[in-house]
Amino acid sequence: MRKSLFGLITFFCVTLTASSQTKKDWYMIGGNIADINLDFQKNNTAFAFNLYPRVAWFIKDDLAVGVEVLLGLNTSTGYTAVSYGVGPVARYFLGTPGVESVKKTRWFLDGNVGIYGQNTKVSGTSSVSTNGLGFGFGPGLAYFLNQNIALEGLVKYNLTVGFGSSVTTNSLNAAVGFQIYLPKAKLNSMKKDVQ
Repeated sequence: MRKSLFGLITFFCVTLTASSQTKKDWYMIGGNIADINLDFQKNNTAFAFNLYPRVAWFIKDDLAVGVEVLLGLNTSTGYTAVSYGVGPVARYFLGTPGVESVKKTRWFLDGNVGIYGQNTKVSGTSSVSTNGLGFGFGPGLAYFLNQNIALEGLVKYNLTVGFGSSVTTNSLNAAVGFQIYLPKAKLNSMKKDVQ
């Protein structure tokens, strides 16, 4: 019983943090990298990489909305797949803001919807493509290195429904990310310095 209680208290202390970064009128700029693979098999070198740059604005405490872009490439001998997309994204941070902890972490839910697609070519066969409406949703954990910078891990289910030679694609992706959090006043100040 004591171990369970201690474990529960530790969990809440570790996952709840001060969250001025996720207050209204702050911006989140960064992105995620997923499906990283570099394989040097003899006669079958493979490379895979998906990049998801994004920018979002906190419209209220703990809720950010913005835009995300997908740029992806997966190649191996006789196989090439190109992934792409753009659309709105939303992120909601869970937990009670204002609780300090040794490890500054916050759980979040991340979702997106937009125009996404994937074109695949395998040697000796016709190209396969899926282009249409894409959805993505999943949980993540942000670790704040300081007030303005966070590293994150994200697990997301992605589904694209539309047209092409294949009507749907779906996948479960694990990604790592890097985000910079800046207040609106700081961005305005930086803009004035550049001009």
